[in-house]
Amino acid sequence: MTAQFRSTVLIGVLASILAACSPAGTDDAQQETTAAEPAALPSAAATDEAAVATNRFTAWEGRWTGVEGMFVDIKPNGDGTFTLDMQSDLDTKGTYQGVPVDDGIRFERGGEEFVLRAGKGEQTGLKWLLDKEDCLVVAEGEGYCRG
Repeated sequence: MTAQFRSTVLIGVLASILAACSPAGTDDAQQETTAAEPAALPSAAATDEAAVATNRFTAWEGRWTGVEGMFVDIKPNGDGTFTLDMQSDLDTKGTYQGVPVDDGIRFERGGEEFVLRAGKGEQTGLKWLLDKEDCLVVAEGEGYCRG
């Protein structure tokens, strides 16, 4: 007998012994565990949705400027959500987590929900932004523009 043949036979014998010594049902338990593991991972559809949500607002990434030092800085988190660093008025500066919705990025500030939407300067209601074309609007009196 060659050494390789002996090794193959020995491995086969050891595998048979281990299989015989395993308690009944172990294979079923292993199969159930293996089958359950993929369900715990994000589905391909969920991953695709996060990518689409992130891609839809990719052009919004970065700093947008308002009036009197106001700004919003938008950063994608990689999971379809966004971090919004924002100076929304003279007294309110904070970081908020944003979630994509049909027409913008929804976030909560001071216990109230807002949606950051694409718009034009005239929609901000701020005379300093009236001639701007590329803007994000939270509400009348609060908006941020580029260019």
